[in-house]
Parts: sequence; structure tokens; C-alpha cells
Amino acid sequence: MSAKEVKDDRRYTKDHEWAKEHDGLLTVGITAFAVDQLGDITLVGLDVQEGDEVEAGKPFGTIESVKTLSDLFAPVSGTIKAVNAALENEPEMINDDCWGKGWMIRIEPSDKGELLSSDAYRSLLEESDH
Repeated sequence: MSAKEVKDDRRYTKDHEWAKEHDGLLTVGITAFAVDQLGDITLVGLDVQEGDEVEAGKPFGTIESVKTLSDLFAPVSGTIKAVNAALENEPEMINDDCWGKGWMIRIEPSDKGELLSSDAYRSLLEESDH
């Protein structure tokens, strides 16, 4: 997995999270770039459960690695419809498959938020190289 990998079937945040729409829900995870920056992930704390409301830009949990502890931010406002409980016991799933099995939450959005296109996110990554 390359740290610069960007999937065209998703939208992104400046906080290096991705959101993929399917059947009206947004599945949310962190990007390969975020995984690369964090290193080995040791703990994921998702502070939400099904039915909770989240607000765009506000924390919904934390992710801890051997390097740091970081907040996870909701990319859009809406209602939590699913939480990936497997991450509690297997946080390394994010290192292994951040684009798939390492998803974190599913949101039924009440707004579309300020998500970046895949091209805009690639530009953001390129700018961070300079």
C-alpha cells in the first residue's frame, strides 16, 4: 500500500479521512497517507454508537499508534448507522486494509459536508510534499 494511494470511488477530508457512499450511507475510514503517518496502530476508540448524532468536523473517536494519539473527525453531520466493533480487538486491521476491513463508522448524512474529490485530495498530498 502506497502512502500516496487515493481511490477514485471516495471523497476525502483535509484530516486524511475517506468517505464512500453506498445505499445512502457514508462509510468512513482513514487514508493510506494517514496510516503511513501514524505507523503501527495500537488502539482505536470509537466514542459513538448506532443512533448517535455526529457533527461535521467534530471528533467521533481517537486512534492511537506507536507514534501518537489523534482525534478522528466526522466528515459530515448525520446519524451513526454502524460502528466497526472489530477494531476494538483488532486495530491492526486499519494497517492491513485501511480501504476495506479497516472502516470505522457508517453515517446517514444530514448534509453533504465539505468533502474533497479524489483529484483535490491528490493535490493536497502533493502540496504536503513541499
